[in-house]
Amino acid sequence: MTRGGAIGTHGPLPARGWRARWRAFRARTVADPRFQRWAAGFPLTRRIARANTRALFDLCAGFTYSQTLFACLRLNLFNHLANGPVPAETLAARMGLGPEAALRLLRAAASLDLIAPLPDGSFALADLGAALIGNPAIGRMVEHHALLYDDLRDPVALLRGEARPTRLAGYWPYATGEGAALESEAVAPYGALMAASQALIAEDILEAYPLHRHRCLMDVGGGEGAFLAAAGRAAPSLQLRLFDLPAVAARAEAHLTAEGLGARVRTFGGSFLRDPLPAGADAISLVRVLHDHDDAAARDILRAARAALPQHAALIIAEPMSGTRGAAPITDAYFGLYLLAMGSGRCRTVAELTGLLHEAGFTTVREMRTRRPLLTRVLVST
Repeated sequence: MTRGGAIGTHGPLPARGWRARWRAFRARTVADPRFQRWAAGFPLTRRIARANTRALFDLCAGFTYSQTLFACLRLNLFNHLANGPVPAETLAARMGLGPEAALRLLRAAASLDLIAPLPDGSFALADLGAALIGNPAIGRMVEHHALLYDDLRDPVALLRGEARPTRLAGYWPYATGEGAALESEAVAPYGALMAASQALIAEDILEAYPLHRHRCLMDVGGGEGAFLAAAGRAAPSLQLRLFDLPAVAARAEAHLTAEGLGARVRTFGGSFLRDPLPAGADAISLVRVLHDHDDAAARDILRAARAALPQHAALIIAEPMSGTRGAAPITDAYFGLYLLAMGSGRCRTVAELTGLLHEAGFTTVREMRTRRPLLTRVLVST
């Protein structure tokens, strides 16, 4: 040891070591109840201490917040306010609630900035509530979360692989490679949810990567055709193909025909985990598909796409991606546990997806900037 004993035989500690020591000291200090009480009263730390208290309480109370939102959606509160402020008594009658119960819900919704109380005792839409009216897909997801809450009743058992078969695994049978023999009625619930979630981001994808340059698009795992319909409307000369489970593809054909796109559409039923993809398209899209699958299945999907595409054709990947600035609670917390309960998949970084694409034989990977990267980012490979 050198003189003074501060530096060992391997030289000075790296900066990372000092940061780790500082973090450990900081954690010990913040964990001390005496420091917490002092920080809550000291003028220079009071605001930070109160913000941390609120953030910690929000983590503890998050379930009640989401259930407040669920109740508002189930009782159609936001639509009742769509045309302007409404007195609390009128809202109670419209929602079928007693005055006290209605006021309890209204105050809870106002505390979450979903609605706003007015001085005359009426309530109006706030920005968050208004946004929900224009995004019905969010409402569908909130209702769907009843399955997720049930599966997360014991998150430790889920993480250890000790949980009973989850409800989400049954809801999304394709995640485990099943579903090829399902009938139309069995795929209808998740098909409708997929359609709603795809519609939420379709315009963002098509704005980031316009499809006019292509002759034929095949949407793989395209559900009931929400994204394909948007692509068809955006590019009127584009031929449209869809590949999904047989029952899902049949429903997609009916929906796309109803949209007036039937003459431009061909649908194919099969499993992209086992069956080759049809050739003939010069662009393939995977919209919120890869993150539903583990690495081995993702590699199979990408290899199948590469085999189906001619030289210089494009593969479009659109999904939430880990490492997106500000999106960690979405990709790593929400999707991290959701996909665990589903039984397959994870959000990947751009670098991880790029590595998988290179393995599959794609030589170039470009990211196309989207309007709302927290919801979806777009990679285009050739």
